[in-house]
Amino acid sequence: MPRRQDLNSVLVIGSGPIVIGQAAEFDYSGTQALRVLKDEGIRVILVNSNPATIMTDPEFADATYVEPITPEVVEKIIEKERPDAVLPTLGGQTALNTALALDANGVLDKYDVELIGADVEAINLGEDREAFKGVVERCGAESARSVIVHSMDEALAAAETLGYPMVVRPSFTMGGLGSGMAYNEADLHRIAGAGIQYSPTSEVLLEESILGWKEYELEMMRDANDNVVVVCSIENVDPVGVHTGDSITVAPALTLTDVEYQRMRDIAIAVIREVGVDTGGCNIQFAVEPDTGRIVVIEMNPRVSRSSALASKATGFPIAKIATKLSLGYTLDEIPNDITQKTPASFEPTLDYVVVKVPRFAFEKFPAADPTLTTTMKSVGEAMAIGRNFTEALQKALRSLEQKGSSFDFTKPAVEAGPNTVARLVERTKETTTERLRNVQQALLAGATVEQIFDATAIDPWFLDQLQLLNETAQLIREDRDLRPETLREAKRHGFSDAQIGELVHLDESVVRGIRHALDIRPVFKTVDTCAAEFEAFTPYHYSSYDEENEIAPHDKPSVMILGSGPNRIGQGIEFDYSCVHASMVLREAGYETVMVNCNPETVSTDYDISTRLYFEPLTFEDVMEIVEAERRSGGLLGVFVQLGGQTPLKLAADLKAAGVPILGTTP
Repeated sequence: MPRRQDLNSVLVIGSGPIVIGQAAEFDYSGTQALRVLKDEGIRVILVNSNPATIMTDPEFADATYVEPITPEVVEKIIEKERPDAVLPTLGGQTALNTALALDANGVLDKYDVELIGADVEAINLGEDREAFKGVVERCGAESARSVIVHSMDEALAAAETLGYPMVVRPSFTMGGLGSGMAYNEADLHRIAGAGIQYSPTSEVLLEESILGWKEYELEMMRDANDNVVVVCSIENVDPVGVHTGDSITVAPALTLTDVEYQRMRDIAIAVIREVGVDTGGCNIQFAVEPDTGRIVVIEMNPRVSRSSALASKATGFPIAKIATKLSLGYTLDEIPNDITQKTPASFEPTLDYVVVKVPRFAFEKFPAADPTLTTTMKSVGEAMAIGRNFTEALQKALRSLEQKGSSFDFTKPAVEAGPNTVARLVERTKETTTERLRNVQQALLAGATVEQIFDATAIDPWFLDQLQLLNETAQLIREDRDLRPETLREAKRHGFSDAQIGELVHLDESVVRGIRHALDIRPVFKTVDTCAAEFEAFTPYHYSSYDEENEIAPHDKPSVMILGSGPNRIGQGIEFDYSCVHASMVLREAGYETVMVNCNPETVSTDYDISTRLYFEPLTFEDVMEIVEAERRSGGLLGVFVQLGGQTPLKLAADLKAAGVPILGTTP
């Protein structure tokens, strides 16, 4: 059906200041929404209080209100602007809760304003724990056994029924705020008491423990004609117990059987229909009991989320953009895929690569903070990497974090020698900290078995076997001091950096690079095309791999490379992404082709149409130089901007200049 003609002005509610659990992904999704609405000829009104985001630049909306996002302020804006509709599904929990308050206060009825993207009933069904449990039951699916409580007396009574441990989940909160795992009555007092305070409805769900189950998520979209697509499946490497935002995740899901996946897909489609998300996107989280295959539905977000941003960048399917078009009345089959220009949005993406997301933490900034990872989100940012296999993508993602010790150490087990070394290392893997995966790798390196680690961690044996494969590859490198071509190729296919190889054979990183280049062992650059190369990709969105065919086309005009800022962290946030995006926009207007390099899935800069060409790659000297060389071979590269992405590219400036790369703007 064509776009609704009764919508001439739309108010978009932003997400406000960046907080843990609600970060740059809403700058990305909100900016996409503003661009779509403007392109459709709609008058766009924006309310957002964050000065670091590109969406609050005056050219993105017709009227921008840099104001607190409260029901009182938004009502005044509605009274002045008189929009036809409010779009609240692209501004995180802040926007959703504000929209619900406007409805409850009678503001939407008073000014005859419609909610688009998701109606109040759908938001309530998705966000209200008790209502959602009913939705799941009506769909013939299963939730974990649970009790809704509104006071500590009710919580203590519920504990007698459910037993310990139990999961505590408040309603209508973001990033797992107020949630946790209660192992005893003292935990329950502390966590549920806080959860009742944090929940706007003073409502908390107490749930049977599903600790150790496998956790999955499906990104879904549905239109007004009841077309439903599964955009992406995502699997947590950590089992249930660690918030999905704090877990290493992979896309597509790698350890599901086909029967489990199809059952999960059927449940998700039934749930999105029952909830009534009829013009937009949502994500639905599941847990699978490893021994029996029992599937339970954990929760649903009836809006775009951080997972939506990750799924968009992982597949090339612009969820926020398409969700906005759906809210205007289009159907999925009417919306073209920008990347292929041949398939509609009703075609589900197909991946012929593996995507890994790794969270970034800042516990070093807060020495008194508890570094244990729980159901309450603690990460401040994330990095994403793409590879032809899991090991390659994982190692690229780990070095994208730009933190000392973030990559695996294959030189020796990082503990004292002794008869109980393996036992001590296995015991350490039980701790759900930021070091857990590296502790697992070290325990396997020291001689622990996959079975021992599975018993300690409940991490799926397939992932543990992949870590063992990395350790075996490291041993292969260690034994081949001459670095034969076949050894080097094998190492690079599993994501080993030149620095890691150098440590194993006691050579400097630059020497390893020299040997590799002399043997002409270099990465090729593949294309993210949403369809596993079934159709040609017209938007150059690339990732590196030590594979066969290179997919980079020659440049038509002189080109300029911009190095982004990598994962968000305290002290380096989206203000640098803002700078990089503006640079790309103004350079393209000036007639240059722009080449963006970044590894942050939350940001506007990694949208595939902001620059002429996007490389989703780690911001290390090795990775950036390989892109520079590939761009030189495609012709026209004038130089690189390092002054726009914060400290991350500045650290590379001197080495890039020494390697003969022209540095544009301020000199090193």
